[in-house]
Amino acid sequence: MDQNKKTILKNFSPIKILIPVLLGLGATAWLFIKDDKLSDLKGIAEANWWWLAAALLVLVIRDLGYMYRIRSLTDKFLTWRNSLDVIMLWEFASAITPSVVGGTTIATIVLNKEGIPLGKSLAYVMLTAVLDNMFFIIAAPIALLATQGEVFPDFGLSATDVNALKTAFYISYTLIAVYTFIMIYALFVRPRAFKWILLKLTGWKLLRKWRINAFHHGNEIVWASQQLRGKDFNYWARAIISTIFVWSARYFLLNCLIAAFTDVTFAEHMLIISRNLIFWIVMLVAITPGGAGIVEMAFPSFFGLFLGRFSNIVVVLYRLITYYPYLVLGSIFLPKWVAKVFGRASVEEEEVSYHDASAK
Repeated sequence: MDQNKKTILKNFSPIKILIPVLLGLGATAWLFIKDDKLSDLKGIAEANWWWLAAALLVLVIRDLGYMYRIRSLTDKFLTWRNSLDVIMLWEFASAITPSVVGGTTIATIVLNKEGIPLGKSLAYVMLTAVLDNMFFIIAAPIALLATQGEVFPDFGLSATDVNALKTAFYISYTLIAVYTFIMIYALFVRPRAFKWILLKLTGWKLLRKWRINAFHHGNEIVWASQQLRGKDFNYWARAIISTIFVWSARYFLLNCLIAAFTDVTFAEHMLIISRNLIFWIVMLVAITPGGAGIVEMAFPSFFGLFLGRFSNIVVVLYRLITYYPYLVLGSIFLPKWVAKVFGRASVEEEEVSYHDASAK
């Protein structure tokens, strides 16, 4: 069996899908049971269905934005149909892996099996990570300045909890910034120097067991860097604008859900977006698949002030719309995609073998 196929099937195994589902459902159930709030579920009848429809529309628009971005980054090598496959499987991989890991390894394999050379696949995946992280790095300070400290929630939290939350944010932000600037240096400034540094570091006795991995990762960086050289202004403009668009849509979806249950002023909309940004940065270091369980538990503290008794309902809807559908869609797209790309590969291998035999 193709090693890539083994990797795909291993990462998308049923147990890896079941774990985040159980964590998410368990945390959701606990939110309602711990304070005997099961009756709050009746509040769904009070929702403004226009805002709920708007949330679904924003979700579709966001995914179209992701499809546009990956198609644009690949210089339109991917068709819209192939872009849909890539994004659905990428989101699926992200949903069943810890946020700190993400679906980057699987995304590289998916792009490669769509016919994009490995070096370019690595480049596109690394570039999306850099673009996404740069959005956080630039937007977070803006949110902090614009809200003058209100971005950190204190709803239902003690002073100690608030300080712990701030600490988690600053640690997460610092890690993201350090990682991103290292990647920028490696990809766009001195890729070979970065490879040399990796090999030097793993030359130490304590780190020697990672030397082979460092060598391969260094080569990957060099390959990726070569693929991104010489891109024109329009390429980078499309990449940056589409990144801002998809993340803005991702954040505004929550605004729609909150507005479905309570009147929200323009200033509150801005505060919700700012808090959502901080929320996401903290969640990026979550150790559970897709942040399952952690998101559900942290959500009321960040947004309960706006929602009151509707807080638990909105977190359920938020996860139902933004998380669980990708588990379902991924399970549908995966077998069809595996049959398509690995079946195609088998046919190509058979044709090569046939021609080789004929030549002899």
